[in-house]
Amino acid sequence: MLAACASVPEPRLFPHAPTDVTARTDALLPTDVLMLGEQHDADEHQHIHRQVIEHLAVKGQLGAVAIEMADAGRSTASLKSNSTQLQVQDALGWNNKAWPWLAYGPAIMAAVKAGVPVMGANLPTAQMRDTMADIRLDQRLAGPALKAQQQLIRTGHCGLLPESQISPMTRIQIARDISMARTIEQAMLPGKVVVLLAGSGHVDRLLGVPQHLPQGTKIKTVQLRAGPARNAGDTSSFDTEWETPALAERDYCKDVLPKPAPK
Repeated sequence: MLAACASVPEPRLFPHAPTDVTARTDALLPTDVLMLGEQHDADEHQHIHRQVIEHLAVKGQLGAVAIEMADAGRSTASLKSNSTQLQVQDALGWNNKAWPWLAYGPAIMAAVKAGVPVMGANLPTAQMRDTMADIRLDQRLAGPALKAQQQLIRTGHCGLLPESQISPMTRIQIARDISMARTIEQAMLPGKVVVLLAGSGHVDRLLGVPQHLPQGTKIKTVQLRAGPARNAGDTSSFDTEWETPALAERDYCKDVLPKPAPK
């Protein structure tokens, strides 16, 4: 209960964002859509979310914020700019266990206080079962991109998924990207920027949300990376990469892979 009701510090309108963040953001303008691809366990990335949102709000260029962290159809559009954090969480159907409010709340509240709608963009859970069986989704990515996405599903599940589940789980990933793209398209306004907050895989130009937006949409994608780039010089998937302090090495598969039997 305490975690669900946790509050974040109320943002002022607005503290000055660090100069490097404002300069990097300005260098990506003008654009219709600015996608910030985060690493979910990197606190610095959520700080950057807030800084970018506040900066664009001060410039009068922020049109909407679309987020992976809430389902499509959820929105703060009907709320007043002085709405409470609990009202905002209720409007977005916030799942604090999946997405800690203490991490994501500051950026969301900054948008609300600026009078800018925050829109859930993810595929609702209720649609996932039908999505897994929808073979039409297999055609939404070109062959090489589809195979690359399938391989990411394999590695992302530590090689534990049965091969029969790879295509259904890939369809869910593609459907999530389509859902985010539709939300962005609905939110776009002339002369304004829609900011997408999502994991970096969704922001990938070759595999993710950009693949499902109308041709001619001006899109800028940023990969927020904790630590140095693994593939230095490879800029095909993102327009730019913002490096943040490295995190301690963590083997995410260690706790889920079967342990060897004692001898």
